[in-house]
Amino acid sequence: MAKRFYKSVEVKPTGDCFAVYLDERELKTPGRKALHLKTQALAQLIATEWDAQDGEIKPEIMPVTRLLNVAIERTPLNRDELCKEVAKYLGTDLTCYRAVAPQELVERQVQAYDDVLAWADETHGIKLNTTEGLLTAQDAEMTQRGADYAAAQDDLRVTLLVHFTAVFGSAVLAIAVMDGHLTAEDALTRSRTDELFQIQRWGEDEEAAERTQNIHVETLALAQVLGAI
Repeated sequence: MAKRFYKSVEVKPTGDCFAVYLDERELKTPGRKALHLKTQALAQLIATEWDAQDGEIKPEIMPVTRLLNVAIERTPLNRDELCKEVAKYLGTDLTCYRAVAPQELVERQVQAYDDVLAWADETHGIKLNTTEGLLTAQDAEMTQRGADYAAAQDDLRVTLLVHFTAVFGSAVLAIAVMDGHLTAEDALTRSRTDELFQIQRWGEDEEAAERTQNIHVETLALAQVLGAI
């Protein structure tokens, strides 16, 4: 793990974009590609992560930097696969699996998922079937609409969309966050409906709680990207 080798972190304009400078050295991706950001706010998010490094540089606590590296280096080469990933999640979306009992959990799932499923249908024409057992395949036209939504996003937004989809286990919740219909924190809480119900009943071990907290912190950090682009 590399030690911090710079004293100052600064955002400077470069052409019609912005770049982050560590002392006088322009920050680049691990593959040495230019890390040029369209907005000063986005560049500042990255600068803040680098400025917060103390002693050793820890990429694992720099989620915005990691996301931008992926969006610049990998996403342009993998857009088709990423769009298919969104469609795949819609085929088995978390919001579609419902409990039969206990009644309290049934009601919590209805409250967490029904309104956002209705929104996805009304706004994007994505109408998904719910099930209390094994889910039969969703309509291919519906999952394709998810892929089409992903394809319409730029490289950074599609990278963020797929990340949120994986974290929530739901493309519906991720699309709602991308559109500003839900906050990332609200979507994360909804995605944990079953888990939170079990924690309320049986408690949560320390390791699981720490893992959950790390996901929460990273998700909120990445949600700032939406407000900066």
